[in-house]
Amino acid sequence: MASSNPAAPPRRSRTLAHELVDVLGERIHDGILSPGDKMPTEAAVMQEFGVSRTVVREAISKLQAAGLVDTRHGVGSFVIGGVQGPGIGLAPHNVAALRDVVAVLELRIGIETEAAGLAAQRRSARDLAVLRDALDAFERSVRAGRDAVDADFRFHLGIARATRNRYFAQIIGTLGQTLIPRARAGAGVSKSERRAYLAKVNTEHESILSAIAAADADGARAAMRTHLANSRERRRREAAAIGGGH
Repeated sequence: MASSNPAAPPRRSRTLAHELVDVLGERIHDGILSPGDKMPTEAAVMQEFGVSRTVVREAISKLQAAGLVDTRHGVGSFVIGGVQGPGIGLAPHNVAALRDVVAVLELRIGIETEAAGLAAQRRSARDLAVLRDALDAFERSVRAGRDAVDADFRFHLGIARATRNRYFAQIIGTLGQTLIPRARAGAGVSKSERRAYLAKVNTEHESILSAIAAADADGARAAMRTHLANSRERRRREAAAIGGGH
């Protein structure tokens, strides 16, 4: 990955980190690195690709944000997603039509409602801090006029991890940011409408986090179900408006 031309200007670490994410991501998706496998050490990656420790850490951070890797302090980083089972045909390029978005939301209601309840029972102080950080990032993104897709995904992945059941995190990690339907749907919505919608979404997020923090399992399930059902109904209305309902 390092340049073989001594006269060439050094590439920025950001570019190198993205290249490293692409390579490691391909290994995860191809099954070379499988869910549960420990990622190579920083030293090993540095030696293989000829990059700095800063580049490696940035790449691992991006893989973690994408739901492909989980880092356990003092232990290392582990693969949690990327290889899809034979019975599930969900991938970013498949979740494009509104009907598919609705279908994924139906799946999420079943999975994430229970995940929220388990998270309320099992979460740690660190889990709560991660969720709080994700919602703070969400709010900052909305204020800046962005869609906050990454922060939204981190919030839901954080809840899955807080269940202490690795299969929840693996499922959410495998789906990745296809979980967030506004990344593909809702074209033509004005900026003010989009901002109002995202503010409502984050109010729902706050209700979920409040219940999890209070160790209220039933309240967390109810808040998550309401949040996802609201999103599902919004997509159903959009589908009906363009004649794509089912």
